[in-house]
Amino acid sequence: MKKNLIFGVLTLLVLVSSSCKDYLDINANPNAATAASAQLVLPQAIVGTAALTVSYNNYGAHFGGYIANAGGFSGFGNLLNYNIVPGDYNGLWVSTYDNLQDYKYVIDQSAGVAGQSYFSAAAKIMTALQFQRLVDAYGNVPYTEALQGTANRTPKYDDAATIYQDLVVKLDEAIAEINGATFPVALNSSSDPMFAGDMNRWKQFANTLKLRILIRMSGVSALAPVVTARFAALDQTLGFLTADAIVNPGYTRQTNQQNPMWNSWGYTVAGALSNSSRLPTQFIFGFYKGQKLTDNGRGAVVFKNFASTTAPTPVNQLGNETNAPTVITNYSTWYTGTFSSASSISNALGILKGPSMGQPIMLAAESHFLQAEARLKGYIAGDFAASFDQGITQSFTYLYKDVTNAVGAGKNVAADVATYKTANPESYLVNIGLATTAAQRLEAIITQKYIALNMINSEEGWNEYRRTGYPVTNPVGNGYTNIASNKSNSTRPDRLPTRILYPSSEQSYNAANFKTVNQFADLIFWDPN
Repeated sequence: MKKNLIFGVLTLLVLVSSSCKDYLDINANPNAATAASAQLVLPQAIVGTAALTVSYNNYGAHFGGYIANAGGFSGFGNLLNYNIVPGDYNGLWVSTYDNLQDYKYVIDQSAGVAGQSYFSAAAKIMTALQFQRLVDAYGNVPYTEALQGTANRTPKYDDAATIYQDLVVKLDEAIAEINGATFPVALNSSSDPMFAGDMNRWKQFANTLKLRILIRMSGVSALAPVVTARFAALDQTLGFLTADAIVNPGYTRQTNQQNPMWNSWGYTVAGALSNSSRLPTQFIFGFYKGQKLTDNGRGAVVFKNFASTTAPTPVNQLGNETNAPTVITNYSTWYTGTFSSASSISNALGILKGPSMGQPIMLAAESHFLQAEARLKGYIAGDFAASFDQGITQSFTYLYKDVTNAVGAGKNVAADVATYKTANPESYLVNIGLATTAAQRLEAIITQKYIALNMINSEEGWNEYRRTGYPVTNPVGNGYTNIASNKSNSTRPDRLPTRILYPSSEQSYNAANFKTVNQFADLIFWDPN
């Protein structure tokens, strides 16, 4: 019941305040509330981050080789040739800063208030998550002068690498705040729709975010001393995420509050197919169907008609408009359940489980693959191969879960992981013990992470491709081996872009700090290519 009540809380927030931006846009109306407590704002901010996770997934899926155009549609334009313009990703920028303003409000409201440490710490951790997302997409962004509302409408852009380093500091502060809390007001399933007040999981989430940040910095030679020192100070006894970080405030179709991923790629509340213009790429599909690897276990729960020989899963290469197949009638390709009507949609396993599914923020699989890389490179103690295998196991586990976050009846994760390994007996990408070099071992880790993130946190797969060059792509190959659009105008060897552009809103309202960048030449600081 508490989870279902959160939407009532969120509705109340909308009614009593014009927004949570610029400190709730305080006004002079004596009949309207001008402030809200941290307890009320934090849960709606977390739910906002969950919705934004879908936006980042969509952006990463297009650029990172997960999504292609379906047949029967035109007007894809610069998505196919990568000739993007500043206005293309305005929403990603504006909505993320909007969400960050909510977390700043929670932090400001909690400052110095007895018992509010948990609210403050959670907001700081989520702030670090959102700023990392901004840096990974845009590079240098407003940070130290950001979120000041009318006090500073033209904030400067801070150096991306410097922001990264400060995010580690902020995450340490959040962990220390949790540890040092005195008689704190406890979070619960209403005020914390991600961990339901489990502060140990919040600390592990923060530690895992630090691990991601440090791993991404580790390839930058100028930052080597910082990375070494930060890894030495990393509290491994605290641990990292061992279960998926999932937000669920009580998503349900019945109250017009569906999971945002389902709403974007499944069905509307009225039962209409949400999106019929996109298909999986041949590039990602080849990691399941045998063109590169064989993965019948995960493939069957991810893709509609995966095992069918008469009406197989429709897939395409981005840019192919001549022979592009269409979606299966009334079905998203990523939904493996049964659709009959708006009121008769079965729950399923896989990526699109149902309208009441939780929204993943970070998978346990990613946590283990991050640990595998850190162990491979000697940054933390432990067996990289064991972490690698656990990453695969956790990927199967998440995809085999239903809308209640329980492994579906008849599914045996351990058995299917074993089958996966035997089905690819000569591939070090699955059986990492076959790898003979550090490069091959890293390729295996990143490739399996790329597979695990498919249409869940696709932007992280895209980030890791840019950082490492894995999974391997052949720019003159077919759709199963070439990650790029076949209409790409990129001059790079891989025929891919390197980034998105700063939004046109910044060009209009922050012209003094706006910078024109090139999507084929300008790199995010951790990108060595």
